[in-house]
Amino acid sequence: MTSRARVHEYRQRLRAQGLRPVQIWVPDSRSASFTAAAHAQSLAVAASEHADGDQGFVEALAWDIDEAGE
Repeated sequence: MTSRARVHEYRQRLRAQGLRPVQIWVPDSRSASFTAAAHAQSLAVAASEHADGDQGFVEALAWDIDEAGE
């Protein structure tokens, strides 16, 4: 059986279970342009007049996540 046939049968079994294929495109976090944009955004957030409040908000969310795991 060819790999194409195996993939077809696999997808048919999934469809029979009520599933459907979905393709999602996300930013490539390994690319230099992503790294540069993320760095520029972090500098902008840090320089904001709301930086302390924003950081407090993020830390409050992180605390909730940590507490949920215990």
